[in-house]
Amino acid sequence: MRLANKVALITGAGAGMGSAAALMFASEGAAIAAVDIDETAATQTARRIVGQGGHAIAIRADVAQAADVREMFARTVKELGRLDIVYNNAAIIEEKTELANFDDDDFDRVIGVNLRGVYLGMKYALPHLIAAGGGSIINTGSIAGLISFRGSPAYTAAKAGVVALTKVAGLQWAKHNIRVNAICPGPVFTPMAEGIHRRMTGRQLRPTSKMPMSASGRMGTAEEIARVALFLASDDSSYINATPITVDGGFGV
Repeated sequence: MRLANKVALITGAGAGMGSAAALMFASEGAAIAAVDIDETAATQTARRIVGQGGHAIAIRADVAQAADVREMFARTVKELGRLDIVYNNAAIIEEKTELANFDDDDFDRVIGVNLRGVYLGMKYALPHLIAAGGGSIINTGSIAGLISFRGSPAYTAAKAGVVALTKVAGLQWAKHNIRVNAICPGPVFTPMAEGIHRRMTGRQLRPTSKMPMSASGRMGTAEEIARVALFLASDDSSYINATPITVDGGFGV
C-alpha cells in the first residue's frame, strides 16, 4: 500500500474529485480527514471509507476562514495522530460573466475559497507537517489558471494564483522535506460541473460529453484526477516539487 500509516486531510471531500481522492487514498492505507463545508457530505464520504474497512473522520470547515482551517488541522492531528498529506481541493466557480459586469462580492467569494483557502491550507498545515518529518501538499489548480477562460475572471485569477503559490511554497519548504505540487485539471465530470452546465443550458451534462478542444474527445473523470493526486501524495513522486501538473486530455494544447 502506497500510503500505509499516513494521514491525509482532503478539503472538498464531500463530492467529486475530493471524494474520489479520499476513497482512493484510503484504499492505499491512509487514514482520512474528509473536510467539506457541507458536513453531511463529508460525513457520507467518511462513512463510505469506514464501510470499506478504512479509517476516516468528517470535519466541517469553511476553507476561507482561518479559524476553521486551524481547527481542521488541530482536530486531524488530535484524532488521527499526525498529518502527512494535505490535498487543498475545495473550490467554487462563478457563472460565466464579463469582467466589467462581475459582482464585487462574488469576486471576493471565489478568490476567498479558491485562492485564500489554498493559502490558509498550506500556512496552517506547515507546523504539523514539519512535526511529522515532512510530507506532501497537493493543491487543485486548473487549466484555467494556465490558459485563461473568457467568461470566468475570478476563477481564472484564483487558479493562476494557486499555481504561483504552489511554486513559492515548494521552493521555500523543500528544506523541511515537504513537497508542494498542483494538479491542473481540464474539463472533469463532477456534480459541480454538472450543476453549472444545467443552470446555463438547461441540459444535463454527461460523462461522455464531447470536448472539441480535447485530444481525448471526452471529459475527464474524478477518478482520473484522484490517481494523479495519489501519485503526488506517495513516494512515487519523491523528486517532483513546486510543479503544476496538467491533467486535461490535451485540452490546453
